[in-house]
Amino acid sequence: MAFSLTWLPEVLEEAGLKVAEQPGWRTRGRGEMGTVRGVMCHHTAGPRTGNMPSLGIITNGRADLPGPLAQLGLGRDGTFYVVAAGRANHAGRGKWQGLTAGNSSFIGIEAENTGVADDHPWPDVQLDAYQRGVAAILEKIGAPAKMCCGHKEYALPPGRKTDPTFDMDPFRAKVGAVLAGAAPPLLIPPTDHNDRATLRRGARGDDVKDLQTKLNIDPADGIFGSHTEAAMREFQRQHGIVPDGIVGPKSWAVLDSMPA
Repeated sequence: MAFSLTWLPEVLEEAGLKVAEQPGWRTRGRGEMGTVRGVMCHHTAGPRTGNMPSLGIITNGRADLPGPLAQLGLGRDGTFYVVAAGRANHAGRGKWQGLTAGNSSFIGIEAENTGVADDHPWPDVQLDAYQRGVAAILEKIGAPAKMCCGHKEYALPPGRKTDPTFDMDPFRAKVGAVLAGAAPPLLIPPTDHNDRATLRRGARGDDVKDLQTKLNIDPADGIFGSHTEAAMREFQRQHGIVPDGIVGPKSWAVLDSMPA
């Protein structure tokens, strides 16, 4: 039985963001959510390299805390990985805007970052996606920017958590700008230099037929279904691209470089 947050990928995709749905996410959770009131921001404290190396831990949990540890993971390239449609173990004890039931009141996003002070800065494309993704969720639930909090702001006693490492006030201001329609253009390009759209499951048309031909899928029916997505993920793995099954400018460029 699916949990209630099955709208997450559609809301993020409508905001122009890259989304990678993980196997079994619709039925994954610690139980059903309560009324969603906001979004809580985290960082993974994972490895320095890789786009989303902490995905397994977010999905399955740790020895001391069962998964899922968030509904969403956010890779360094701005891809949202949809992990769970139910409640996640991400908040712990705390309080924000009078709310103390963090796990059932807030959707958790675990963004890939070491959390180490001397680590490189957060990638612009990741921060931009973070702000737009939070804004898309808040708009969906009818909540203002102040209903986005950092784990470090929510957690009690004060100082129990340090994530995320960035300053939440400017972050919320940019979330507010997105909600107000005053944000600059997306950093994730919706098309490549040949004006081909970023493709994902559910897409249809001539660009999908072109993709299927390049992937040697027969028949090339122009429908981006599970078979096409699986073939794309395998192609991406073989060529050192994040295997999210999404065909953006980087994947199109590699596909174009392959012999006919």
